[in-house]
Amino acid sequence: MPTRIQYEIDKLKKSILSLGAVAEERVAMAVKAVSERDEALAREVIEGDAELDQMEVDLEEECLKVLALHQPVAVDLRFIIAVLKINNDLERIGDLAVNIGERAVFLASRPHMTYPLDFSEMAQAVKKILKHSLDALVNLDVTLAYEVCKLDDQVDAINRQMYIQVQKTIRKDPDRVESLIHLLNVSRHLERIADQATNIAEDVIYMIEGRIIRHKIEEDKPLHSPE
Repeated sequence: MPTRIQYEIDKLKKSILSLGAVAEERVAMAVKAVSERDEALAREVIEGDAELDQMEVDLEEECLKVLALHQPVAVDLRFIIAVLKINNDLERIGDLAVNIGERAVFLASRPHMTYPLDFSEMAQAVKKILKHSLDALVNLDVTLAYEVCKLDDQVDAINRQMYIQVQKTIRKDPDRVESLIHLLNVSRHLERIADQATNIAEDVIYMIEGRIIRHKIEEDKPLHSPE
């Protein structure tokens, strides 16, 4: 028969997975709103932020309650610490989805134009990283978590290319600078979502192995031009 602490751990796992599913859905909606110039969908993402924020607050309170009442140690303690950190990462991902939604609202209000930036590759890469990080959490798959950490470099490279492309286009067509800056912000927000998803993968590695790898990964990354 499961112990009380195990029952509470299982509840926390279900809650963090529910939050992850909502955050993943909001990112997909926001990207679709940009690509399809769908203002109504963008506003749905923006207006749904309060729900995700409340889920994050509720989960944090549950974690603190378990820590206070059960005083977990070893693996259980690492799990709760990791959930607290992942909870914050997912809330931040929700905020970034809202930021993309706000850019989508602006772009939908402008005359339709063909822009030089194609977000399809970047969006697919970001959604893949986020899905893999959540799968690693669900299945406690440390191998998949390490894979996510490597995939983040791909998104960084695409974001750098977006930055270069926008610079070139602004020089050729300065009248479109406002819309181009909003598109560049979409790219930047997607890159930050990938970063947050990578944080989740690092937290899964900590949860399983008890190792903090965050700074080591940062030290191993090559320096690159600022976004």
